[in-house]
Amino acid sequence: AELNALLKGIQRVLRDMDNPRQQSFAELKGKLPWPASGRMKASFGSSKIGNLQWDGVIIAAPEGKKLRAVHGGRVAYADWLRGYGLMLIIDHGDGYMSLYGHNQSLFKETGDWLEAGEVIGLVGSSGAQSEAGIYFGIRRKGKAVNPARWCKKGRGKQVG
Repeated sequence: AELNALLKGIQRVLRDMDNPRQQSFAELKGKLPWPASGRMKASFGSSKIGNLQWDGVIIAAPEGKKLRAVHGGRVAYADWLRGYGLMLIIDHGDGYMSLYGHNQSLFKETGDWLEAGEVIGLVGSSGAQSEAGIYFGIRRKGKAVNPARWCKKGRGKQVG
């Protein structure tokens, strides 16, 4: 609920941007890189706790591994968020955002512009995680969409 309220607030504050130097986010469906390579620990829609389901994925990866932006955009949020630890949210324009949680450290601040593939932080276990990895989510007009449909196909449970 706290994450959804944050996303709605970000959408109200930020205008959609237009970066003519890059392909639109929507055109890259199925072609985006994963933010880190690792093993898919929790998939989109799988059971989280009780009746709750994952609205993103958890990628188990070594602590301190570089985390990269899947597409260019502007950092809309870079701070601690309860349940997600150190969280970074990138606004890609046209109603698309990518979310990166449980980081060890963040290298970008709110308002920073970045390019696709740029290092944005390090994989960690912040937000009460017992194993190092990252939460990765994609939103389209505030609605969670399955990152596996947007990123390149992995090999079994291995992505990136």
